[in-house]
Amino acid sequence: MTSRSPSHPAQIPRRPSLPGRAISRRLSALSTTTGTPAGATQHELTEEIEEIKRYEDFTTIDWVQDAAREQLRRRARRKHNAGVFELRGSLGWRRRLEETYDAGQAWIVVTLVGAAIGLNAGFLNIITEWLSDIKLGYCTTAFYLNENFCCWGDEKGCPEWHRWSSFWLLNYFLYLLFSTAFALASASLVKSFAPYAAGSGISEIKCIIAGFVMKGFLGFWTLLIKSISLPLAIASGLSVGKEGPSVHYAVCTGNVISRFFGKYTRNAAKTREILSACAAAGVAVAFGSPIGGVLFSLEEMSSYFPLKTMWRSYFCALVATAVLAAMNPFWTGQLVMFEVRYDRSWHFFEIIFFIFIGIFGGLYGAFVMKWNLRAQAFRKKYLTKYAILEATLLAAATAILCFPNMFLRIDMTESMEILFLECEAGRDYDGLCEAKNRWRMALSLAFATIMRTFLVIVSYGCKVPAGIFVPSMAIGASFGRMVGILVQALHEAFPHAKFFAACQPDVACITPGTYAFLGAAAALSGIMHITVSVVVIMFELTGALTYILPTMIVVGVTKAVSERFGKGGIADRMIWFNGFPFLDNKEEHAFGVPVSQVMTSEITSLPSSGLNLKAVEQLMAQNKYQGFPVVEDATSRILIGYIGRTELRYAIERTKKESFVSANAKCFFTQPTASVLQTPSAAAPPVTFDAIEDASGQQSVDFSRFIDPVPLAVHPRLPLETVMELFKKMGPRVILVEYRGRLAGLVTVKDCLKYQFKVEAQETSTHDPALEMRQEKLWDFLNYTGDWVADKVLSVSGGRIKLGGGRASSFLESRAEDPRDQFTPILASSPHDILEGTEEVGLGVELQSRT
Repeated sequence: MTSRSPSHPAQIPRRPSLPGRAISRRLSALSTTTGTPAGATQHELTEEIEEIKRYEDFTTIDWVQDAAREQLRRRARRKHNAGVFELRGSLGWRRRLEETYDAGQAWIVVTLVGAAIGLNAGFLNIITEWLSDIKLGYCTTAFYLNENFCCWGDEKGCPEWHRWSSFWLLNYFLYLLFSTAFALASASLVKSFAPYAAGSGISEIKCIIAGFVMKGFLGFWTLLIKSISLPLAIASGLSVGKEGPSVHYAVCTGNVISRFFGKYTRNAAKTREILSACAAAGVAVAFGSPIGGVLFSLEEMSSYFPLKTMWRSYFCALVATAVLAAMNPFWTGQLVMFEVRYDRSWHFFEIIFFIFIGIFGGLYGAFVMKWNLRAQAFRKKYLTKYAILEATLLAAATAILCFPNMFLRIDMTESMEILFLECEAGRDYDGLCEAKNRWRMALSLAFATIMRTFLVIVSYGCKVPAGIFVPSMAIGASFGRMVGILVQALHEAFPHAKFFAACQPDVACITPGTYAFLGAAAALSGIMHITVSVVVIMFELTGALTYILPTMIVVGVTKAVSERFGKGGIADRMIWFNGFPFLDNKEEHAFGVPVSQVMTSEITSLPSSGLNLKAVEQLMAQNKYQGFPVVEDATSRILIGYIGRTELRYAIERTKKESFVSANAKCFFTQPTASVLQTPSAAAPPVTFDAIEDASGQQSVDFSRFIDPVPLAVHPRLPLETVMELFKKMGPRVILVEYRGRLAGLVTVKDCLKYQFKVEAQETSTHDPALEMRQEKLWDFLNYTGDWVADKVLSVSGGRIKLGGGRASSFLESRAEDPRDQFTPILASSPHDILEGTEEVGLGVELQSRT
């Protein structure tokens, strides 16, 4: 057998022209000495490899290769359908119908998904409202009716709605009992059946749409458990919302339904379009805001949002809101409970107070994000085994703290509905609009703002479906209403002051409800760092063109204040906290270094010839790399191409299955010469049985048609910022670095993020030993408190109730773990913090990453 000479000019493959590189990225079939048909087999094997990748652990989405494969499918489809419309008879009409169906699959999927999301949202609204009201009382005419339906038309209550008892203390106890039971049921369902149903899901979906896929995160069980446990979590009184989880179950719905259509099982880019449209529909049904949902998907969720995706997102949101409106879950024609209409205008002197509310929104977002991340770190370090117990105790503590306060006791959406309303037409809630109760209400709202902020910090992130949209809006609404009440009192104290000269006599000048509305917008913008979509959502909630300018002022001030404390909202911070490899396209960098300072220089590459099959298999077994550069030889390192791990493993297995191959068979990654493929001469026959076995079978394997001959490669002096833009815009798995045709290294998203956080760590230190010491002390205090309570219960019950080490402990101690608990924040000091798709299977999750 002969080997290729690295200096032979005929052996260096000639690269195609630039247009050829753009459209010709081949993932082709295996060619052996027996020969295989190259035409139809190439497309079939491409589809077969894609099917393997869908179910394979720790594989990678490469958007560049995905687009190339879609071009290959289109060419094959055009070739297959050539002359279809010239055919006559039933065959021609059948193919025409197939073509029409294939072209309309996207609109069929979008329609079905939108309708399913609207139906799910309607049922969840009805169930959530009933569960929230059942904690306070029941309807004597029909037990399944909530208070609103039971007392239809009577805003001040009715005899048909009964409190559980006439004793305040007993009602307090039953409220606590229901809240604890709901939280226990929700956390148990999530932990036992679908750990991915916990949390909001927005940060994970952002990464999924960008290419980092967590298989099972958008599966049917996650959809089912999230839909069941979400009303329980909301009704438990925990300071969590349903709007973030609405995006998650909407995207789950789109993923599950699209799996029934072949176009979306084969093409990740088309699936990404559906997921972006579903995210828009999820926000649309959560806020009754279809346009705001589309803008939210554009501004926050999607890293790639072409015009076609925008149109499909709009249509999906339209169908979802239309179905929700047809269901009319509140019997009022409103899509959400806190929808409101204002018929008054505002005055220019109020801009000062609007700016004050905007400043509050920015400070609120920065404060909550900082301390919530610390709470999340404590939870991940100490409480992962006690997820059910944590959620149950949080719900019990929330019920104890919230029941005495009139604004904390009721559901947050109902609270916002009350705070948004004007005080005319007999609309009042426990004397909220009465002048004599003004100072008591202001103090109650201030307490609600502080208490709800604390509860959001400790509750967001516990292992139940938990959003942060509505809790933040409720906090902003209570603060804004408090400011509105104070401004109203100031005006009534000094009605003739020049500051209030714009007010007309005998006409209400200040509307506290509008301050609550603007406070909700400020808090939502502060926690999520979004602007345009917040303005549109709040406009669609009120339908008041008059208040667009105040809303824009408030959101603009909030954004300016938020940016002073760091870029990115709570979803972006959670991406960092979990270590997902995600490059935010909204960030701008100026590192001033070439890519050579960031790339990995010591890489494992494959020579174009010389390795036998056994050596290739050993190389794959020794590492978890997602692909290998192919070079001329180890000395020259002239770049030939790139082969993915999945393609190489598939090629080896197919070779073994189709024909007997010796372990010593030579592997070629470029077209070998004719002399190499000849069977060795029998002049020197084998003399041992082992030698006979090694020499028998196929003597060479050609992998040349399986490599990517035109991988994305850059010069070592290319600025790092440009390389990061390539990752953001094109989404390749890896970018090779070559200098004068020779492989110099490679760079991944992980390498870029490592350098980015290294630079940021030099500017601001994130390691705080004092914080870790305080966490240790807190954990010791919780352990001491738990042991003390267990001992007291044991002594009071005479040894019949044992809270530690017995059955109760094993039930509340969860054995099933959320795979996200294994992830760690991105830090510059550790080499294993960013997920790169090579983690051990023991995590219990199948990951795909763009690295």
